[in-house]
Amino acid sequence: MALTLAHVSDLHVGQDRDSDRSVRRARQVIDYLNALPGEIDGILVTGDLADHGTPDEYRTVAEILATARFPVLTCPGNHDERVAYQQVLLGAPDDGGQPVNQVHRVGGVTIAMCDSTIPGQDDGLLDDTTLSWLDKVLTDAPADEPALVCFHHPPVVLHLPYVDAIRQNRAERLAEVLAAHDNVAAVLCGHAHTSAVTTFAGRPLVVAPGVVSTIELPFESVPSDEPAVDYEVEPAVAFHVLDDDRGLVTHFRSL
Repeated sequence: MALTLAHVSDLHVGQDRDSDRSVRRARQVIDYLNALPGEIDGILVTGDLADHGTPDEYRTVAEILATARFPVLTCPGNHDERVAYQQVLLGAPDDGGQPVNQVHRVGGVTIAMCDSTIPGQDDGLLDDTTLSWLDKVLTDAPADEPALVCFHHPPVVLHLPYVDAIRQNRAERLAEVLAAHDNVAAVLCGHAHTSAVTTFAGRPLVVAPGVVSTIELPFESVPSDEPAVDYEVEPAVAFHVLDDDRGLVTHFRSL
């Protein structure tokens, strides 16, 4: 039986302090998913839920996500702050700012939500603690059932200069972990504010579109040292359909 997940990223709630644009766009996505006439199995949000990582921002994020009629699974991004994210959004105690890694079982699929953040930096890394955790999660998962590995920072070059400069570092270490586990069906991430599809370590890698904004591709904008960010393009959602043979099909929908 196929598993269907909606996948979005980069809500950046609180980015616009003088307007409610980020909140409106985040609500727009959840309202769209709630209005689906059919059922899906869950919603993945791969990081940058808040823009400044403040408790107030996470309270707003929590209020928005609580309205979803489907389970919501999240992981942090470089704009998120681990302690506030844990305490306010997850309702978990302060553990001193350790990586926020969570594993979920949804419809016979293991979903590892990994923390690829480096506190105080925009680039990413799956540190030794997280890689060891992920290796154990994949080892303990049923070998005959698929697993999805999710995090914020893409571990590959996307040919977006600004994003590529702050991608996930030392990705070969992650590739070694994935190579040891045939049950990994795909890798899912965010951070780029544009949808993209490629491969990593022999698996499909899908980057979710950004909710708060879209970063233009190099050939869509005048060359600049800063990314060309479009706040007018409507948010989009990726829908991943994972079948019994671990084959992943992804559809994209603009709202």
